[in-house]
Amino acid sequence: MPRVLLIEDDPAVRQGLELALTRQGHRVDAVGTGELGLERLRADRPDVVVLDLMLPGIDGFEVCRRIQAESLVPIIMLTARGDDVDMVAGLEAGADDYVVKPVQARVLEARIRAVLRRAGREQESAEQHGELTIDRAGLVVTKRGAGIGLTPTELRLLLELSATPGRVHSRQQLLESVWDHGYLGDSRLVDACVQRLRAKIEDDSATPVYVQTVRGFGYRFGPL
Repeated sequence: MPRVLLIEDDPAVRQGLELALTRQGHRVDAVGTGELGLERLRADRPDVVVLDLMLPGIDGFEVCRRIQAESLVPIIMLTARGDDVDMVAGLEAGADDYVVKPVQARVLEARIRAVLRRAGREQESAEQHGELTIDRAGLVVTKRGAGIGLTPTELRLLLELSATPGRVHSRQQLLESVWDHGYLGDSRLVDACVQRLRAKIEDDSATPVYVQTVRGFGYRFGPL
């Protein structure tokens, strides 16, 4: 039974989502503050976190950063309709996906299933790319022998790009293969994740060697 940690301060929204997700077969731990959410994260180790950005006390952005610093659990953020600035900030803070409020339970359930499915994917063999080693079976990435801590989405993006070095992937292709999004996807998910990935694997993210931009087309994996 997948374990969902729901952090949402609105009691009506929290209770409604808890009931809907429980009916879908999830074990839901629902709390109303970021402080309580971080405590439950450490105690219960959920499979996925559903996080509202606008929280009292520690806001959702800080909660997202703290979760990412200590765990690889996927994070789905809840964002207000049309609030692009907050959405981008949430993605840059480490969220793996987002759902727009007012939340439709069936959409959230689909996104949860998608991130859990992606987190469970495994591929075979280890590969060497320049100074970067990618162990697809163990889902471990190292650079010059030192481990690199990637979130599940960052790891999936790296696995997808590195599977075909030199091939250019459009943002839409990456949305479909990494996020399982079709027409519901948003290319900013890709761009934000690329920025975070570069910050971790590149010597200089301003002049990337591994995740390269092909202007007007998308991204490709090097070094070439």
